Amino acid sequence: MAVQVELLLDAHAQIGEGPLWDEEQQVLYWVNIMENLLHIYDPATGEDQAMDVGQPVGTVVVRGSGGLMLALQHGFASFDLHTHQVKILADPEAHLPENRFNDGKCDPAGRFWAGTMAIAATKGAGSLYCLDTDLSVRRMLGDISISNGIVWSLDHGTMYYIDSLKADVRAYDFEVQTGNIANERVVCRFTEGMGLPDGMAIDAEGMLWVAQYNGSRVCRWNPHTGQVLETIMLPVSRVTACAFGGADLDTLYITSASQGMSPDDWKKEPHAGGLFACKPGVRGVPTFRFKG
Repeated sequence: MAVQVELLLDAHAQIGEGPLWDEEQQVLYWVNIMENLLHIYDPATGEDQAMDVGQPVGTVVVRGSGGLMLALQHGFASFDLHTHQVKILADPEAHLPENRFNDGKCDPAGRFWAGTMAIAATKGAGSLYCLDTDLSVRRMLGDISISNGIVWSLDHGTMYYIDSLKADVRAYDFEVQTGNIANERVVCRFTEGMGLPDGMAIDAEGMLWVAQYNGSRVCRWNPHTGQVLETIMLPVSRVTACAFGGADLDTLYITSASQGMSPDDWKKEPHAGGLFACKPGVRGVPTFRFKG
């Protein structure tokens, strides 16, 4: 029986991305990248609050000491939920004004990882960075085209990462104490017609859920065998990211994009850029918070 997908918000986001569930507040954060918007969606009321953060925003994470952290076009920043003040804490690519930050998450030790890409999507122009809890920044990978999904295995010993144009998911040995990564290998390969891998989540069984841009789907992958275990089809082609949430972490929230759509495309996909949700039959895991 196919999983039923529900349209929660007909947001028409240009690039909806970065969904993240806050277990304490029981709300979903997500972003509309090129429209500079941070969103807070409350599933209890159906209300969605949008806040302009002043520049393109690639992703959002919760800060343990209060408020949020953002990966903006011009660096890592803190965000005060009460005053809406944005404060840039580190800008590792100040010398690359045509780049912007894209997707990212916190690791098990509370570091904030996020990667960059050229606004023009120039191949190999981006990097993957790690903002440590002392607010120092390390460049972890280079020659990145479109930095996207990143998650850690349940035992915290493996980091999974997506550079979309490589059309795969890669795994790295991960050292929690230092944040060091090593031993890069491909664990999931995407073939023509599946779309490009975009944002990613992990479930309580250690399986990966990957949003597949231009593929109209989210797939559940086994990173140990490289097999697709389940496919959830959506009524939009540009599927961008997913995150588990809800009181029991059993709801999969899915963002999408409408960038580059023609009038004919809109006729076929009137809900492009919407926020969707479904119950896939498995639970997610709590998200890590930034400890800096």
